[in-house]
Amino acid sequence: MNLRRILGLSAAGLAVIGGALLLAVELGSAQGLAPRISFQILTGSTGGTYFPVGQLIAGLLSHPPGVDRCEAAPVCGPAGLIISARTSEGAVANVLAVNAGRAESGLAQGDVIAEAVKGAGAFRGKQQAVRVIADLFPEDVHLLVARTSKIQGVADLKGKRVSLGAPNSGTGVTVRAILSAYNIPERRLKARHDTSDVDAQLLQQGQLDAFFFVGGRPVDLVDDLIAHGVARLVPIDGKGRDKLIKAVPSLSPDVIPAGTYRGTQAVQTVSVRALWIANAQVPDNIVYGLTRALFDPGNRDALNAGLRSASLIRLETATQHLPAPLHPGAARFYREAVRRPNTKAGKI
Repeated sequence: MNLRRILGLSAAGLAVIGGALLLAVELGSAQGLAPRISFQILTGSTGGTYFPVGQLIAGLLSHPPGVDRCEAAPVCGPAGLIISARTSEGAVANVLAVNAGRAESGLAQGDVIAEAVKGAGAFRGKQQAVRVIADLFPEDVHLLVARTSKIQGVADLKGKRVSLGAPNSGTGVTVRAILSAYNIPERRLKARHDTSDVDAQLLQQGQLDAFFFVGGRPVDLVDDLIAHGVARLVPIDGKGRDKLIKAVPSLSPDVIPAGTYRGTQAVQTVSVRALWIANAQVPDNIVYGLTRALFDPGNRDALNAGLRSASLIRLETATQHLPAPLHPGAARFYREAVRRPNTKAGKI
């Protein structure tokens, strides 16, 4: 693996992470137990994909004292590690918090991370302390419109009441790129910037014509709106999509298959990968233990039984086309998996 050196964590961020881990070690030592180490995964809103996936990962990998499944096999993180999935404003907010050391880890879209490390778009400076634990799963861009509207594609959004995603969400980053590719200035829209829950309410009340949602299919919120005759999906396709893919390598052409949502036909769209990121100063042994446990075969059934997005968390796609450097702890695990392709870790 070609790993870059750790770059530029702020003194405040280092103090937050270092202080928390030191306190955990002291408390654990005093009690004669494995040190209790608190570890956060910033996710998104409760109505999106990130929060339930984050909850599932936290439940699988936490390693409190006395849990038999953790002692019997390496299916949990390091002893004493207690992981919590936290709601957040979205991918942009997650990247900023992780980079600054206000949280150990978070989930974010590949296009958002790519902007972050360059200091472009929503980011005023390069986010140099962002490291990747794993590429997790794909997310589809859903363009939902009022069922009775005449909107048939992105070009028809001009002059309409459209929500472009909450201010610190990854959706906003992706939507700006989409509008640019289709030559639609934001001023040509009656634009709003709300959460998906608010968007759904406004669409139901007839106060919104369309909104974008980025998430791993199927999304319950999208299914409910379609099933109740409130909304329908329209495609993101044509020359505008070709231009978009060329401009933003983190996005890929995709199709939401027929039947994904009740009564729907196949819909052309684009997708982006969701990644688990960590601060560069999180100790290597912790990230190594998390990565090893995530891909342990003993967790496969639980991942498959959860959301479809969780079932797509696979070792073979964990390091593909990364927009930021791997965390050294994760890189160590992947090196070992490559050297031992016939081991259990290599087969997941």
